[in-house]
Amino acid sequence: MSQTQTAISPTRAENFPDWYQSVIKGADLAENSPVRGCMIIKPWGYALWEKMQKVLDTRFKELGHQNAYFPLLIPLSFLQKEADHIEGFAKECAVVTHHRLEEKDGKLVPAGELEEPLIIRPTSETIIGDAFSKWVSSYRDLPILINQWANVMRWEMRTRMFLRTSEFLWQEGHTAHATETEAREETAQMLEVYKWFSEEFLAMPVFDGEKTPEEKFPGAENTYTIEAMMQSKKALQSGTSHYLGQNFAKGSNITFTNQNGETEYAYTTSWGVSTRLIGGLIMAHSDDDGLVIPPRIAPKQVVILPFLGKGNDEKVLSKAQELKKNIESLTVFGEKIEVIIDASDKAPGAKSWDWVRKGIPLRILLGEKDIDAGIFPLSRRDAPASEKTFLAFDECLRIPAILEEMQHNIFQKAHNFQQENVQEVHSLDEFQEYFEDEDAGFALCVSHPEVDEAREALLKELKVTARCIPFVYNTENPISSCIFTGKPTTTKILYARAY
Repeated sequence: MSQTQTAISPTRAENFPDWYQSVIKGADLAENSPVRGCMIIKPWGYALWEKMQKVLDTRFKELGHQNAYFPLLIPLSFLQKEADHIEGFAKECAVVTHHRLEEKDGKLVPAGELEEPLIIRPTSETIIGDAFSKWVSSYRDLPILINQWANVMRWEMRTRMFLRTSEFLWQEGHTAHATETEAREETAQMLEVYKWFSEEFLAMPVFDGEKTPEEKFPGAENTYTIEAMMQSKKALQSGTSHYLGQNFAKGSNITFTNQNGETEYAYTTSWGVSTRLIGGLIMAHSDDDGLVIPPRIAPKQVVILPFLGKGNDEKVLSKAQELKKNIESLTVFGEKIEVIIDASDKAPGAKSWDWVRKGIPLRILLGEKDIDAGIFPLSRRDAPASEKTFLAFDECLRIPAILEEMQHNIFQKAHNFQQENVQEVHSLDEFQEYFEDEDAGFALCVSHPEVDEAREALLKELKVTARCIPFVYNTENPISSCIFTGKPTTTKILYARAY
């Protein structure tokens, strides 16, 4: 492959949506399933999700949360109790109405209609709330800190792998507390966990803040979010944490006797991230040669590619195993370095490009000449594919520092891109002019958080949404005038087109 060619076609500049799909295919992350809107996550893609699970699950448990599992099917009556909540999901629900199949005229048809329809969970607040109502009777039973790793179903009309599929994988945290203060602290704490994970592991800078009233989670009092900028300059909601107040506790009858012997409703929270994070990682970092994985979240950080088939296989494989053992004895980011040997019989160039497209951080191409010279060539995924650094075999100790440098560089590149594409606008005309450009990034402006019909109509026309009221821009703002309504406000809101 010449230096002017790219491994992925089309390129980002030519067609970003098609480029995204090509990266997924080239990295062998996932493929469409026979069920419309669903995907098959392949081993390399699932290994990414497992790494994310491992990091987050460890952190959740450090903070006192326990894992549990709740049924996939939720009685319709449970959702009926939460009118505001179900309104937000009603058009996305998959409904089970029968419990068996029978053969009729040579075809299988549903039979045995259920007395009460069951909903495949779009989210689990209602069924977990029912369980909490049985688990809680006294303030001594609180707090309850539960997390569930599961799949959910939301019947999406327009789907895109990892970003928006009918079925997806996620974690959903659900907690119950004796006081509003405790519940609000939990909500803030979990948002901070998501920001930490996104920035420190995914190398994906985010804006953390509160959703506007029209964008908050159905039934929540407050929704907080982390919003990332993709290379298309669109926003991706990458994690949310919800303060539910006593709303769901009242619907599920989660009550407890407090220290004064009085009965009151618990204060609850919920929070979650999903396989959408894989889509975010792809769009934030990948290039026209394929996937780029930050080393700290990579399933494997180093691949050794021995040149085989020239009658020297035993010698080269033996050295590859020795090198693998030496690198695996080293640690980076507090864990041992993960190494894989690709001993397939593909041509060296084809084999190398396979791993470029997969986004593995470091590639070592190992041949007999390298062994005889006492060196090995090292290629970094954050550098051009043809670029190599030659290390002596006793210089393996440099690899942890190289991986740390790569993690920093990938984050800094994304952070610089984010900062270069956030623009503060000061008038309605400036706002409209900014978003008339299809390549616009994020706009920050003084904006009253209350819903305004004229503003919503304009946003719909421009295909723009209020992403969040970012904490970083809302510390000590003076009173000013909303650019949409002229109402006095101190609030600044980020607007963008989004996935």
